[in-house]
Amino acid sequence: MQESRSPAHPDQVLATFPDQQPGEVAEAVAAARGAAPGWARLPALERSQALDAAADAIAGAAADLTELGIAEVGKPRGEMAGEVARGVAILRYYAQATLDPDGDTLPSADGRSLLLSRRKPHGVAGCITPWNFPVAIPLWKIAPALAYGNAVAWKPSPAATAIARELAALLAAALPPRLLALVTGDADTGQALTETADLISFTGSAAVGRSVAVAAARRGIPAQAEMGGQNPAVILPDADLDQAAPMIAQAAMGYAGQKCTATSRVIVVGDAEAAGEALAAAVRRLPIGDPADERTVVGPVISEAAMARVLGAAAEVERDGGRVILGDDPVPEEGYFVAPVLADRIKPSARIAQEEIFGPFAVILSARDDADALRIANGVRYGLAASVFTRDLDRALRFTAELEAGLVRVNGPTSGVDFYAPFGGVKDSSAGPREQGKAARDFYTVTRTITISPSSPG
Repeated sequence: MQESRSPAHPDQVLATFPDQQPGEVAEAVAAARGAAPGWARLPALERSQALDAAADAIAGAAADLTELGIAEVGKPRGEMAGEVARGVAILRYYAQATLDPDGDTLPSADGRSLLLSRRKPHGVAGCITPWNFPVAIPLWKIAPALAYGNAVAWKPSPAATAIARELAALLAAALPPRLLALVTGDADTGQALTETADLISFTGSAAVGRSVAVAAARRGIPAQAEMGGQNPAVILPDADLDQAAPMIAQAAMGYAGQKCTATSRVIVVGDAEAAGEALAAAVRRLPIGDPADERTVVGPVISEAAMARVLGAAAEVERDGGRVILGDDPVPEEGYFVAPVLADRIKPSARIAQEEIFGPFAVILSARDDADALRIANGVRYGLAASVFTRDLDRALRFTAELEAGLVRVNGPTSGVDFYAPFGGVKDSSAGPREQGKAARDFYTVTRTITISPSSPG
């Protein structure tokens, strides 16, 4: 049995659950596969109504889901409430997407036949999700899978199992029996799901994501993996620092930096000292404390291991010849709290400027000019999100063209995702097709080409 504990109050056990064995996972997938054909045959309007009913159920339980998310993953109240609202919006979006065209017609070779393409669901979508967005990420996988006619087998992170159980119960009440299977456990459970589902959508670490993609390739099934980032925010000399600093501070340290799109590197062309002072002041204004407090912006990290990882990265700064300019703000004694760390005078090649720390930790890097800033920004193995702050349209256009990232913002934060737009990265940040929006249809369906010819000569 495993336990899920509150990161703000580690003595509080929120859920106990088993590691489901491969045979149990196979049984759950088989049951979902049995329900899938009937669901796929339903008129699109009926699938739409079911997703709308699920949205209504989650909206009705929003307060309870918010409280559970605050307790289980330590997400500050404002962010958690917003995430639940986004989950409702995702379901409503895909409820309408069921009514989109499901194919195309094309000119036939003989001019008399009907040549068309139609989209068909794969069967059972295996969804493996992390703890940091316990509502939004599962729903931006589950909702399109269901909308396009698939069944779903879902493995949440062990650290977000209590809220996953509640969310799964709300969804299941609006769906046909056995269409949605929740399987619980750790790596072995995820591996069993990868070996039995008809396609796999994964969000998590780069190492695990690569193994999922390799396992799926061996079986010849579709896979998509979102695997994190080391996201840069570039400040050019003409940027409005008063606007940029608070935005970058929030993107780097909000929710204790535990977002794949969080800003990890601040690349400054110009006066890095002034930028560092402005950023430090902006970070200090972010309230640290109990995530249940409405004022809190920086809550706990998810575990003791995560806390040790951030503290270890802070200790590396001086060993790498850098300087910690922020990192000793007071934090609550109970729970996995760590003060936000901001460091400068670090080489771009340092490990802490290359690898994802996944906590309230960011480094400031100096660049000689725009070309140097682009070299530094692109000089990591990740490519998920990036931002550039400038008032110069020509420079903005250059950076949006040359930054190696799947999500690029001008005068905006790296963090945050529009659920109706394609989402994914390049290099080690992603593998497979994009998630979300209309792009999701390409992953959760397969195209068939059909020709219908007249039964007799014309």
